[in-house]
Amino acid sequence: MCVVCFVKALVHLFKIYLTANYTYNFRGWPVDFRWDDVRAAAAGGRSGHRALTCAAAAAGVWLLRGAALGEDAQGRPPRGARSQAQCLLQQIRELPGQLASYALAHSMGRWLVYPGSMFLMTRALLPLLQQGQERLVDRYRGRRAKLVACDGNEIDTMFMDRRQRPGSHGRGLRLVICCEGNAGFYEMGCLSAPLEAGYSVLGWNHPGFGGSTGTPFPQHDANAMDVVVKYALHRLHFPPAHVVVYGWSIGGFTATWATMTYPELGALVLDATFDDLVPLALKVMPHSWKGLVVRTVREHFNLNVAEQLCRYPGPVLLLRRTLDDVVSTSGHLRPLPSGDVEGHRGNELLLRLLQHRYPAVMAREGLAVVTRWLRAGSLAQEAAFYARYRVDDEWCLALLRSYRARCEDRQEDQEAWGPHGLAFPWLVGQGLSRRRRRQVALFLARQHLRNVEATHCSPLEPEDFQLPWRL
Repeated sequence: MCVVCFVKALVHLFKIYLTANYTYNFRGWPVDFRWDDVRAAAAGGRSGHRALTCAAAAAGVWLLRGAALGEDAQGRPPRGARSQAQCLLQQIRELPGQLASYALAHSMGRWLVYPGSMFLMTRALLPLLQQGQERLVDRYRGRRAKLVACDGNEIDTMFMDRRQRPGSHGRGLRLVICCEGNAGFYEMGCLSAPLEAGYSVLGWNHPGFGGSTGTPFPQHDANAMDVVVKYALHRLHFPPAHVVVYGWSIGGFTATWATMTYPELGALVLDATFDDLVPLALKVMPHSWKGLVVRTVREHFNLNVAEQLCRYPGPVLLLRRTLDDVVSTSGHLRPLPSGDVEGHRGNELLLRLLQHRYPAVMAREGLAVVTRWLRAGSLAQEAAFYARYRVDDEWCLALLRSYRARCEDRQEDQEAWGPHGLAFPWLVGQGLSRRRRRQVALFLARQHLRNVEATHCSPLEPEDFQLPWRL
């Protein structure tokens, strides 16, 4: 019996040592890169991004807030048209709701949205995190680095460099920045797919996850993503066109924020991502809490992925997992039947993107046919639907290229050109017949979204990780 107790004590001490080696050792790690390390370089050279001042750094990087928050304010008179007394009364009336929203967001709300930040989960996953980190270092020669964001949070990162051996297709010359989900860590997260596919990979942990400090709120997440992108461009020296941002699940928020803020980045891949957090939050919370839930999400967890996505002008690929019941609003917490993808929030993400980029094609007939195409839950159903409309891929490509060439020949407005060529929206499709408009809409939908037969948390296979379509 004493021998058993002695062995248990040794195991307990070994776990304590692992915890100290994993977290406390990283706290004493020297800082490898700071968010303001690029200010001196930007002053001496050319830079398209404004550096934050010391005063602005405390508030953090810019977030897209207006459109989503404005939805709840419809019907109110403009602030300037109200008297000071009315404004004061309105603030007094809203104070209890604001306090309740704040309390919910900083307690149960944060644990539900970012469960990976809970101390108990980190302790439970500690052996797996340690093994994952050792695998990245030993097998892929990963380099761990500490970055400091503008809010002072320390961000734990891991970089695997393949530029010396880029492979036959030159994949190692491209860097994939991986944005993990709400319970994901780079040690055992979504970076395995692009890493095994042969790309150079940069993984990072959300604030409060693993070795990163702070708490995971959208502002802190964006601050962390900002320093990660700057680290990739200015310290790792990857050309912006060779940087691909890959977001899985809730990581789609930071992925779309990065490409919106740095539109010169090469491509964006979103895997099992949603368009907005509100519908998913309402699915899991009591109906009587609807007002409080909507207010809490809008004020504290405004993950407006679709709005940010529409502000990126580069190549985009959406990966929709056909067995995913986490980012689906159908089923009401019951397991979904195989292939039931009608309530997948990735559908709304695709429709919003195509309507923004190709409004003429996605008017009426185009929107209706893509909505029906999105109900196909398997590759066979998708191919059958596509064949039924006799879509001519070559004709669609020729139409898009012809439109782009005509705009290039005119060159009337220099502001219409961006880092990826002709800026969106494109007015291609005006004057087409209904049949042709449906065909172009289906062609564009198929180029921007691909089905993957997998559940939400299943690791993505390396062959399923592909770069987006380019015209």
